[in-house]
Amino acid sequence: MQKKILILDFGSQTTQLIGRRLRDLSTYCEIVPYNKLPEDLTEVAGIILSGSPFSVYDPKAFKLDLSKIRGRLPLLGICYGAQSLVHQAGGMVEASGTREYGSSQLTILSSDDPLLRGLSPKSTVWMSHGDTITTLPQGYHVIASTDMVENAAFRIEGESTWGVQFHPEAYHSEEGKLLLSNFAKIAGVFGQWTARSYIENQVKELKGMIGTDKVLMALSGGVDSSVAAVLLHRAIGSQLTCIFVDHGLLRLDEARKVIEDYKELGLNIVAVDASSLFYKALENVTDPEEKRKIIGRLFIEVFDKEAHKIEGIKWLGQGTIYPDVIESLNITGMVIKSHHNVGGLPEKMKLKLVEPLRTLFKDEVRGIGRELGMPDHLIDRHPFPGPGLGIRILGAITPEKVAILQKADDIYIRMLRQADLYNKVWQAGAILLPIRSVGVMGDERTYEYTLALRAVRSVDAMSADWVHLPYEFLAKVSNEIINQVKGINRVVYDISSKPPATIEWE
Repeated sequence: MQKKILILDFGSQTTQLIGRRLRDLSTYCEIVPYNKLPEDLTEVAGIILSGSPFSVYDPKAFKLDLSKIRGRLPLLGICYGAQSLVHQAGGMVEASGTREYGSSQLTILSSDDPLLRGLSPKSTVWMSHGDTITTLPQGYHVIASTDMVENAAFRIEGESTWGVQFHPEAYHSEEGKLLLSNFAKIAGVFGQWTARSYIENQVKELKGMIGTDKVLMALSGGVDSSVAAVLLHRAIGSQLTCIFVDHGLLRLDEARKVIEDYKELGLNIVAVDASSLFYKALENVTDPEEKRKIIGRLFIEVFDKEAHKIEGIKWLGQGTIYPDVIESLNITGMVIKSHHNVGGLPEKMKLKLVEPLRTLFKDEVRGIGRELGMPDHLIDRHPFPGPGLGIRILGAITPEKVAILQKADDIYIRMLRQADLYNKVWQAGAILLPIRSVGVMGDERTYEYTLALRAVRSVDAMSADWVHLPYEFLAKVSNEIINQVKGINRVVYDISSKPPATIEWE
């Protein structure tokens, strides 16, 4: 049984960062809304209370009766979490004269405290609050202060319960990671989470859950679905059947290469070339959302048709990962965005859903893939949108435009690899614009398409910044594309960040 630290989310913008810091420490954790605390805590080793946009005395504040968990397990309150521990015990939390936001110097008052063990006597921490704890309840002892905040950190006597008014998860908190590692050690789970242990636990759970049932899975060639399929195959072998639908909007020769990779991995793969069907349905369609709906609907129809040729399917496998799960819920548990990899399939086919990666971040998925023995070129692939080049061709889609973009994109990606830049970029791709401009090639006047190149760096695609690719490299790529790809006579580079722009153009 994999013991974990449970992070109760009270709506803080940095809740995910707490999870990331713990995972970086090889410590397994999960984030749940504050009002979804499970009754059975046998798999929970410790609990962290996140920050919140509310004040503890705000009538709209998210409230949880902390007496239910205090003293049962190691407990750490961060910012709002710390103030809740004080407020509910009768202490005083009041509005600060000035909002404290930014770096502060933390002074340790109790160096022998387990939570602060190894921290420097003074270090920089990140503050972000408009309230402060002015009076601690009886039995609460201050263990660290800043110039502005006397009760910056405290411990409750006789309990493994702490509160800090700064954010140890923030990058600006110099020794925040050490503080979180101390808490993980107190909880007894520090360093226990590894790719190998995750695979072993998942294989055992999958075997017990699926039994002798058959599982069907749609594969896209992307990292998430590929790793999920290999992990499922490790658990249930030939009970898994994978369907690869080629909608004609993949990268150059990608369908053939991906199918070869899957077969080498031992997967039972059914490949379907449905490109002509997709091209016909997308003819003269220019609205981005309509494109997505058409591609999604047809994918489901093609997949469903192939699935009905296989008897006895009980489960649908999907490569959902943790950022998808987190974004799909707000802290009240209401769905605000659907992230099913193949939206609509579980409902249409009346299948049970199995998502072996749903508690992992993208970089952890890649770690699992490596531990499973998957080739680097498959698990280090850049993210690629489900609608493929359909949303990288602005305006109407035609087979001719797809061919132009495939050739240009292939040159761009190949040259990124040759220049040792591919793995320094989170995601890269080319976008064919519905803009024609005048050019001169040889002695002839041309009137051809403009191509935009995009390269961003990110962690989990929540935000992204454009990559400063060398000018010399961009010049070479531009020349190569214009010389080699008939139909393009101008290349531009996108220097927009997310937000306000998005990674994809449509």
